[in-house]
Amino acid sequence: MTVQVQMVRFALVGAVNTGTYFGLYLALLTWLPYVAAHVLAFLLSMVGSFFLTSYFTYRTRPTWRKFLLFPLTNAANFVVTTCGVYLLVDVLHLSSRYSPLIAQASAIPITFVVSRMIMLRPDPAARIQEREPEPVRSAG
Repeated sequence: MTVQVQMVRFALVGAVNTGTYFGLYLALLTWLPYVAAHVLAFLLSMVGSFFLTSYFTYRTRPTWRKFLLFPLTNAANFVVTTCGVYLLVDVLHLSSRYSPLIAQASAIPITFVVSRMIMLRPDPAARIQEREPEPVRSAG
């Protein structure tokens, strides 16, 4: 699969993840305070995003290691978006209303690179298993 196909699939997963988050948020908001609804919807949609990213975007087997590293994609997105909003509003004097959208768009390529590194990096345990020779069996 080419990197371009992965990028398109990554964007589709992002769109699905955004819709999932918002739908969960609205559903949870009916019986939880908004902050709790936001946190729970965010966590649940991130779990769904992990499996979609694994199976659909990169066609790789999910592992616990990848699952535990996957939140780094959101951390990278947060850092780039936050720095971008600051740069756009305080340095370039653009509108604070639209700057988050521009900053979010600029974060997508970086988030893609981080997710690709996490999801396609070989698992150390798998490398050890590949190196171990098969046991010799006696004929008899």
